[in-house]
Amino acid sequence: MKLPLSLAALTVLELDPVAMIRCAADAGYAHIGLRLVPATPTEPAHDTVGDTPTVREMKRVLADTGITTSDIEILRLKPETVVADFEPVFATGAELGARFALIAGNDPDEARLTANLAATCELARRYGIRPHLEPMPWTDCRDFVQGLRIVEATGMPEAGLLIDPIHFDRALNTADQIALASPARLGYVQFCDAPAKRPETLEELLFQGRAERLPPGEGGIDLVGILRAVGEAPSALSVEIPQQALARTVGAVERATRLRIATERMLAGIDLKAAA
Repeated sequence: MKLPLSLAALTVLELDPVAMIRCAADAGYAHIGLRLVPATPTEPAHDTVGDTPTVREMKRVLADTGITTSDIEILRLKPETVVADFEPVFATGAELGARFALIAGNDPDEARLTANLAATCELARRYGIRPHLEPMPWTDCRDFVQGLRIVEATGMPEAGLLIDPIHFDRALNTADQIALASPARLGYVQFCDAPAKRPETLEELLFQGRAERLPPGEGGIDLVGILRAVGEAPSALSVEIPQQALARTVGAVERATRLRIATERMLAGIDLKAAA
């Protein structure tokens, strides 16, 4: 099984965006995922939206290294969201060559969330970007089945559904449910492992998801089942494995290289024809 690998921003979040691109190249990845909008108020913020010196340098380094941008993140659909406000982010993403955008569902009104996702797809279409809704058990789009329901209800062919194994597992989803979605919905997929024992508190759930995941094969998530279920439909596999404790002693390039090797080893062991 072969899928091009993308280095997710969360894996090397200690780096600035330009350094992330260089890290992806040095560690042997084909693509990069760029966090143009911080996920939380405590994250470092960079001047990465609009025609800024940082964005111009990112474009230059992308061209110099041959790394391409897989996805941009993170846009949250909240009750107060005005979708038109996302336009500068999509415009910047298009300048950087992004194909996908990560969308979080933070609105308890599913009808409004669905309508805003549809509007987001219409806006992103102008820039050649496909929004992908990511179910996370602490958000208002909690699991794969709900996420698929929302994505299908938009009526938008561009609407994608993003599988992140740690969230997929913690929401009690199973690999056989992936067949409910058309392969066209799976533009890209994230990849990581985590302990088999699921967290008992929200605090632990958040900590694992945002700070301490495991390399493929070192945890208890059914990664082989997930990979066989998604097949080769995704255009990229985004390696999203924050390891904050390890990052205190091991540099970003070394960590990213180890994770690439572990991911490639798992992919090499999967025979899709035999699985079928």
